[in-house]
Amino acid sequence: MIPGVGNRRRFSDLSEQQVLALAISSEEDDARIYRQYAQMLRDEFPSSAKVFDEMAVEEDGHRQRLIDLHKRRFGEVIPLIRREHVSGFYARRPVWLVENLGIERIRDEAEAMERDAERFYRTAAARTTDADTRKLLGDLAAAEAGHTYRADSLVDKHLDEDARDDEERASKRQFVLTWVQPGLAGLMDGSVSTLAPIFATAFATQDTWTTFLVGLAASVGAGISMGFTEAASDDGELSGRGSPVKRGFASGIMTTIGGLGHALPYLIADFWTATIIAIIVVFVELWAIVWIQMRFMETPFFRATFQVVLGGALVFAAGVLIGGG
Repeated sequence: MIPGVGNRRRFSDLSEQQVLALAISSEEDDARIYRQYAQMLRDEFPSSAKVFDEMAVEEDGHRQRLIDLHKRRFGEVIPLIRREHVSGFYARRPVWLVENLGIERIRDEAEAMERDAERFYRTAAARTTDADTRKLLGDLAAAEAGHTYRADSLVDKHLDEDARDDEERASKRQFVLTWVQPGLAGLMDGSVSTLAPIFATAFATQDTWTTFLVGLAASVGAGISMGFTEAASDDGELSGRGSPVKRGFASGIMTTIGGLGHALPYLIADFWTATIIAIIVVFVELWAIVWIQMRFMETPFFRATFQVVLGGALVFAAGVLIGGG
């Protein structure tokens, strides 16, 4: 009997039958992971989905050969032993931790899966003195190395240059729609819309703590409002903009950051020192927004400058005039 997670058995204590059972369950898990990757990618990245479909079939084939070997040596009943039962055995990240990180990260994760398995089996084979066990572990390591080469050939088969270009464009577009666009809208709203109340309060009261509290309230309030508005505006099903929760978080967090950038300097007690630093921060924020628009939204420089810098300057001036009036 294999102890649970809280009392794992060392690999060196496993019998040959248990090692074989562990290999079988690992191959089964990896095939399941590849099929999940394929399912996630099928709509947007059909070529990569085919790669993972075939990799899953490869894992099934290796698992079946291992099962056949187990039947010949140990009989029909395969012990229940999984990765989490063995101390030091390589772990797989849950699919939900990887699925939101993009197509390239998923490919890298799959490659790492094969390398981890190969490395573990080779290390284990080098540490055993039993000839049969050593051969078994060496064969498993070779099989995992073969998976890596096979994966490369599958990529070449299904992902020609045009397919890669198409998937890279689709991945970039999805990243922009889900994260950059709502985040940029939030940053612009937080940076620009809070200028007037913060600087109006600053020049009206010349009290840095009061100004900070107004800026904090305006930033957090705007962030909450923008986040819920973005999440409720579009469920992403028809527009393809992605999860409303992700977009809501991106918009809300960036809105809050945009406002806090020029509110935080007012934690400094000296009014003019805080105000000068806040103005510098505003300058940096506005030009950062221009750069993001140019980099990800492909907005022409002069249009971005006119929309952001000129608009921000007018809002800033309005706040100063109102507060100092």
